[in-house]
Amino acid sequence: MLERRLMSAELYDPGTGSPAVAVQVIVAENDHSFTLNEAALERILLDRRVRDSEIVILSIAGAFRKGKSFLLDFFLRYLYAKGSKNWIGDPDAPLKGFPWKGGSERNTSGILMWSDPFEISLPNGDKLCILLMDTQGAFDSQSTVKDCATIFALSTMISSVQVYNVTSNIQEDDLQHLQLFTEYGRLALEGSKAKPFQDLHFLIRDWPYPYQYEYGWTGGEKLLEKRLKIIEGQHEELQQLRRHLRSCFNKIKCCLMPHPGLKVATNQNFDGRLSDIEGDFKIHVEEFVSSLLLPESLVVKEINGTKITGKELIEYFKAYIKIYQGSELPEPKSMLEATAEANNLAAVANARDLYAKHMEMVCGGDKPFLHPELMQKEHDRCHQEAIQLFQSIRKMGGEEKSRIYLEQLEREITEMYGNYSSHNSAKSFYASFQTPLTLVVLLVALIIISKLSDLIGLESIVSLLSFGVMAVLASLVAWGYTRMTGKFPEVGSSIDDAALFIQQMMYRSKGLVVKADGEKKTL
Repeated sequence: MLERRLMSAELYDPGTGSPAVAVQVIVAENDHSFTLNEAALERILLDRRVRDSEIVILSIAGAFRKGKSFLLDFFLRYLYAKGSKNWIGDPDAPLKGFPWKGGSERNTSGILMWSDPFEISLPNGDKLCILLMDTQGAFDSQSTVKDCATIFALSTMISSVQVYNVTSNIQEDDLQHLQLFTEYGRLALEGSKAKPFQDLHFLIRDWPYPYQYEYGWTGGEKLLEKRLKIIEGQHEELQQLRRHLRSCFNKIKCCLMPHPGLKVATNQNFDGRLSDIEGDFKIHVEEFVSSLLLPESLVVKEINGTKITGKELIEYFKAYIKIYQGSELPEPKSMLEATAEANNLAAVANARDLYAKHMEMVCGGDKPFLHPELMQKEHDRCHQEAIQLFQSIRKMGGEEKSRIYLEQLEREITEMYGNYSSHNSAKSFYASFQTPLTLVVLLVALIIISKLSDLIGLESIVSLLSFGVMAVLASLVAWGYTRMTGKFPEVGSSIDDAALFIQQMMYRSKGLVVKADGEKKTL
């Protein structure tokens, strides 16, 4: 019942509590250019669940009005139901998620990404995030050839699994769209043994010949083998395309899907409910979606053999959109250079983040003043670790390009160290007077109580209070030493904690609570 209620309700992102929606991350402009919606992309990829996580990016591309968005919503059903046995849902529940509609006009523009990342636990205990991506349909009346090629290229280069949605059969022009990638792949393989692209799945919709090749993966593999076979008399260009295609992708597969039925195709009020869809289609869409999303089948995004995290993927989006801004399609060499640039920038970002993380632990905003000599030692250690991380990451473009980005990393670390040094120096001059003030008040109180106890003859209490006076006095001297010299910062922190506790005890009776920054709030 839980899954059934889910399918009939709005879809919500459990990480934010907000409604989950399809977000346009690549915007198609009126002048046939494409721009990156950087703010929207960062909201998804810098989410705490995605930022430092390995990611699976499943994209679907192909001609317009062929059911791409409709199909993606079955992927959403599976993921929100967490792959349960009856994940396909209530037969009378409308299909929600990526926007789609019947008719002959296109509905999706640019590239969309689902705002809710799906966290998945693998059998070995590792976790990763799944992101779903929808693309503008190709060959509609509003798109140029370059528009179609750009969307297809961007989605293929970004995704770890590209579903190539075609109708009825694999035609020669469907294969021609892959020509750009085979040339790119040939150049990329010259400098690396890792294949430049990952999984490509041909999904043949409305397959009309099940008596020749049966529906599903088995029939699809037989058809694909025939279509990619090099035969005698074939043009050299067609032979070369087939020869290089398998060397560019880690895996190429094909699945044959039956027609969903006349109600889907002809009813303008069709809203995706299963009761209007033919049984054969439901069986095979369940098989197709499950086979791609089972934990053991997931394909983590890799570039040059290195697994990519959410924050790193942002650099690739930026680099790729830049080379597709011109009036002509970029040369494969330009695509390779853009990948190498993003690859190196991601390595710089990772190393910079490591340096910042470790420096925050020793001299961040909530840490006490650190002696300059100790701070220099910590900087040297963090700096060395950052450089080692940068050098350990597999990078594209050769040593010369890597050296350029290493120099950039050195400059950024130097600038960050200057900021940390300035912030640390400020702490020694403007340190809070809460701790010494508390200790002085306590010291005076103990002396007064000690004198009064001595007057009335309570000698045992006087001895105890005298010991307290000496302890407070020693704490005051030790605190002053740590603040003036920057040495033994952990001792100063312990005294600060003790003073804060005393303040809280003093104010508790007045209905106030003292926070670490000295602010008092009414209970």
